[in-house]
Amino acid sequence: MKSISKVWIVLFSILSCTVSYAQIRNSKTETVKVYGNCDMCKATIEKAGNLKKIAKVDWNKDTKMATLTYNFKKTSQDEILKRIALSGYDSDKFLAPDEAYAKLASCCQYERKAKVEAKMDMPKKEMKMHEHRAKKESATETSELTAVFDSYYALKDALVSSDAAMAASKGGDLQKAIESVKIGKLAMDVHMVWMKVFKDLAADAKKIADSKDLSKQRSDFTNLSKNMYGLMKASPQETPTYFQHCPMANGGKGADWLSKEDAIKNPYFGSQMLSCGKTVETIKQ
Repeated sequence: MKSISKVWIVLFSILSCTVSYAQIRNSKTETVKVYGNCDMCKATIEKAGNLKKIAKVDWNKDTKMATLTYNFKKTSQDEILKRIALSGYDSDKFLAPDEAYAKLASCCQYERKAKVEAKMDMPKKEMKMHEHRAKKESATETSELTAVFDSYYALKDALVSSDAAMAASKGGDLQKAIESVKIGKLAMDVHMVWMKVFKDLAADAKKIADSKDLSKQRSDFTNLSKNMYGLMKASPQETPTYFQHCPMANGGKGADWLSKEDAIKNPYFGSQMLSCGKTVETIKQ
């Protein structure tokens, strides 16, 4: 009876896996090397890469090969591997951040020396190709976030004008721009920042879009600007951006904002105290 039960368990597992894969529409399957050691690594890698009905990862601890099955219209191999890298695991395309690797359990900390040596011994021709690819990716990531930053500036200008209706409209535009970003096109360092801030950015933009209360919009703009600053620092644009501060805003606690011009135009007070504040940092590429 025990042997029969085991057979049914195996069959059920196979069937469950088959159903899970079948749920992924427009599926594409690829195999990529992901570095790790043990079953704990397997659980973490697969959890990081999986997305319900969009992506499924199956990692083999012996071969170090990960089978990626995903909806190519909704995600990409790069996007999946970036999520896995953020959890601490290197692949042949993306290195995990050092701090993420350091947080892994000692049994999960795989050997990284070979990957570092391979990078150091890269031939000059291949190095130039690598640099060219990096520049191309940087340009792509910059353009990918342009609509987000432009929508933010438009919202800021509406608050400078003390126009609550316009601020609501521009807040809606910003929310759409945030939700339209294709994270698979972002470079690894920008992707890391984006994953930390995009939910808050979208939530604050929605709050502003849903409100007609100017003081409430300005309050939500404070936190929005804080996260936008972090994103701008990770992905500076072609022209300088001015990070500005007003000590009187936010009930005297002070508040910041980003501007495309050095001249102070305060979004927290508008015409009441238009020039209150100063530029505290210039962000350049």
